[in-house]
Amino acid sequence: MEIQRKGSITYQEFMEEHHNPGIPVIFTNATEAWKAKKLFTPDWFRTNYPDRESDVINTTSGKPYRISEVMDLVENSSVENPAPYPLTFDIKKTIPELLELLTPLSLDYAKPNWLQEKPFQRGHWGGIVELFVGGPGGKFPYVHKDYYHLSAWINQLYGEKEFTVFPRGQEKFLYVSDKNEWRSPVNVFEPDYIAHPEFRNATPVRFKVSAGETLYIPFGIWHTAYSVNPTISVAFDQLNHKNFPLFMADVWNFKKEASQSKAAAAYLYALAAGAGCRIKDTFSRV
Repeated sequence: MEIQRKGSITYQEFMEEHHNPGIPVIFTNATEAWKAKKLFTPDWFRTNYPDRESDVINTTSGKPYRISEVMDLVENSSVENPAPYPLTFDIKKTIPELLELLTPLSLDYAKPNWLQEKPFQRGHWGGIVELFVGGPGGKFPYVHKDYYHLSAWINQLYGEKEFTVFPRGQEKFLYVSDKNEWRSPVNVFEPDYIAHPEFRNATPVRFKVSAGETLYIPFGIWHTAYSVNPTISVAFDQLNHKNFPLFMADVWNFKKEASQSKAAAAYLYALAAGAGCRIKDTFSRV
């Protein structure tokens, strides 16, 4: 699997070459219209939103990290002593003022996105627009795929990240189990081939995403990330008819852990919401 960089391609080209076959792509200028481009820096956030709170708790103080603390952490981060990663903020909840700087959120490619519709937003199924902040050495030590089989859009606005992705169908080599089908126990940065000999047969694809670039990761693609330097990115997920069947299976499997009745209620609600979105998609194409 080769990860291509593309500039201004048409929506139809994106659908045929990446969305439908499930192939990641890096857009070099998808965020060109965003006011946030070249605006988001550590100093800008310190000046404008110093006291907004992260989703991550400082284990020392027992309180959420504030933006000013986060920016200090990532700028002082090192490979030997990395800052916590990732340090995230729910933009709609914590810094809603940023939304007008991220227009159009769809980038004119991530559409339709049923997670932006009210029925799915009420369900809390991944419709979060997140600010991700990291410092040098910050990384996920494990490979994962996104919950509910959602597709991911990662917009790098400051700094550079290195990503590692794996084609679909490599669960055996990643030692994915039924107990945790979303996370691989293999540390792909420092693999233990004695514990995980099959990982030698995996085909990791590594590449960097720089400021101003957008990475599209289709649902079901295993991936992880590493911050090369202080980084700020905005990420959101996508749901539509393509990944809806797998999404529905996940809704049932996640909810049934609580109770069968709750699972049935959630399943029927999501099914109705999806039907409404399908109808809306049909009329929008007319």
